[in-house]
Amino acid sequence: QPHQPRPARLKSGEKPPQFVVFSWDGAGEDGQRLFSHFREVAKENNASMTFFLSGVYLLPEDKRDLYRPPQHAPGSSDIGFNDTRGIADTVRQLRLAWLEGHEIGTHFNGHFCGPDGGVGQWSVDEWKSEIEQAKQFVQTWRTTSGLKDLPPLPFDYGRELIGARTPCLEGRENFMKAAAELGFRYDSSGVNDQVWPEKRHGLWDLSMQLVPFPGHTFEQLAMDYNFMVNQSGTQTQGDPARYEHWGNQMRDGLLRGFYRAYDGNRAPLIIGNHFESWNGGTYMRAVEGVMKEVCTKPEVRCVSFHQLVDWLDAQDPQILARLRTLEVGEAPREGWASFLSARPAPAPKGVPGAPAR
Repeated sequence: QPHQPRPARLKSGEKPPQFVVFSWDGAGEDGQRLFSHFREVAKENNASMTFFLSGVYLLPEDKRDLYRPPQHAPGSSDIGFNDTRGIADTVRQLRLAWLEGHEIGTHFNGHFCGPDGGVGQWSVDEWKSEIEQAKQFVQTWRTTSGLKDLPPLPFDYGRELIGARTPCLEGRENFMKAAAELGFRYDSSGVNDQVWPEKRHGLWDLSMQLVPFPGHTFEQLAMDYNFMVNQSGTQTQGDPARYEHWGNQMRDGLLRGFYRAYDGNRAPLIIGNHFESWNGGTYMRAVEGVMKEVCTKPEVRCVSFHQLVDWLDAQDPQILARLRTLEVGEAPREGWASFLSARPAPAPKGVPGAPAR
């Protein structure tokens, strides 16, 4: 893939870069043109991103019965399917995004949530079926859509697909077991504090994180949907007089989370979004504002999940373990050069085993 950085191992005493991942759930191009817009924003700010594609966005409505969702009738989907125009537009964005260095992950297919056959009730084998169908719909879009005059995608999705985020963040345990068996490398379906990641079930746990929520005593998941629910409830278009304030809350919360890490433990900041115009598009403006402020700062790398796991896999496991000892916002007291030095730091005077002076 073009435009991929070569991951390098941290040198002894070197301060880690500040990684930021902007990711998009159910990524597709529709009349709002948000996919194409954020590709341009990323280009202007030296950013790579991850697009979690919903497989049914490449499956036309009249071929819906090709989808066999676990615990649901064939052709079922809580987010519908697509038309020829939507498929062509989405494929164009996927092609350009990949060639520009962005990652194409998966948000699976029918987006089933809740207790009635939702993904939280799916077995490992059912997850494997869902994953294979997500791959299949991306790999066969020209046949199913009839758009055979369009060029194929410039990548092998079976090889490129290494990570995901589950619908509504449900069903994670069984998904991770299935994904590990299928060769995935990471998952971003959890909720975590702003600390350095570790592996679970053989996958990097790149959960979204809790960040400050301005005006509140509790923290908020770094995702547009969660800000919206805590501002306007299930009303996706609430009081227009509040739009600017709500967007500023999300922008400022993400920025506080960013600076807490940037000036502290340098843990990667994981942000999740949707291509939606909830509350007048205020969350899209917030995300764009954050990208423009943080991605061009010194020592900051706005990367895809694929690029982040490549970097993590290149590091000394002992260094990563040491980074995981830092709490949220905690910078090493003795400074980065000493904290990540190859030589063990001398024991403080008076500690058992310290040399006599």
